[in-house]
Amino acid sequence: MNELRSQLRATGRIGIVVSSYHERITTKLLEGALACCRDAGVPDSAVDVVWVSGAFELGSVTAALAEQGRYTALVAIGVVIRGETPHFEFVAGETSRALGTVSTARALPVGFGLLTVDTMAQALERAGGSAGNKGYEAAEAAIRAADVIRQVRAS
Repeated sequence: MNELRSQLRATGRIGIVVSSYHERITTKLLEGALACCRDAGVPDSAVDVVWVSGAFELGSVTAALAEQGRYTALVAIGVVIRGETPHFEFVAGETSRALGTVSTARALPVGFGLLTVDTMAQALERAGGSAGNKGYEAAEAAIRAADVIRQVRAS
């Protein structure tokens, strides 16, 4: 039996796309993602951080980075807070769909660090508060998936 198991270890260049909307939150998520990269042994010189205006732009910019073929994993970071209009559903749904499409079409891990919350307090809890740091978790998922993909391609 051949068993492949992901590890948190450097496999190449990492791209992190971060929304500047709700920057108070996304900066904390980015800090978590960068901490995870360091924990995995990814040197700072092998991490590119790209800022975009809002969560909706995460999909197209992540796709552009994927097209370059330079990255072994990407991480998308943003925040969508529910309001009184259907805007939340449109942005959260279409951004999620775009990120999933990039990941599956390219067989390239895209860590999903898009918070979809009801309140700013919930976002803060997920950006280093009692619910942990979802930026760290998104980077960890992407790096571990890149490690397994490397193993699959080598076997």
